[in-house]
Amino acid sequence: MLLSKSFITRAARTAAGSSRTIIPRNFASVAIGESPSARDAWKKSCYYEIDYTISEDATMYEAVQKFSAYDIGCLVTTNNEGEITGVVSERDYVNKIALLGRQSKTTAIREVSTKAAKLETASLEDTVDACMHKMLTKDIRHLPLLDDDGKVIGMLSVKDLVKEMVEEKEKTIQMLSDFALGKGGHFGGE
Repeated sequence: MLLSKSFITRAARTAAGSSRTIIPRNFASVAIGESPSARDAWKKSCYYEIDYTISEDATMYEAVQKFSAYDIGCLVTTNNEGEITGVVSERDYVNKIALLGRQSKTTAIREVSTKAAKLETASLEDTVDACMHKMLTKDIRHLPLLDDDGKVIGMLSVKDLVKEMVEEKEKTIQMLSDFALGKGGHFGGE
């Protein structure tokens, strides 16, 4: 996390207990910890140890069963070779099946899924902030996670990213509190 000069100045004023102007040193920002990666969020995700894929030839009814069984909202669709062809979500079911009066037991996933060519994806090295930005700009709730070779290895949900961001903020608050209270010479030290 990077802290701005104005934040540091306000913090210094508060710590000094006065409203006098304190001249900050000439630096752009101070780094506190590293930004968590998509890998960090994925390892804690409900998608980490489940089969998050489904054949594009399966029916939407089968997808809904899997959504319910795993308590998830999105699956990666694959072809017969196991390659990613897209994603299908609960939102697809609501908007493209239920609202249109279609039958989930007779509608193939490939008819309603978002195709791979239109997918936003994440890599293990992407930051949580970058993943969140992708989701917010595209108004999506899930990102397939790709390895260095472009193979799908997982899925990230917006919930996974929010949990990771909250955890990071809590650690930062604790480090700053420890520092303000004079606990040790290092952030978080005794």
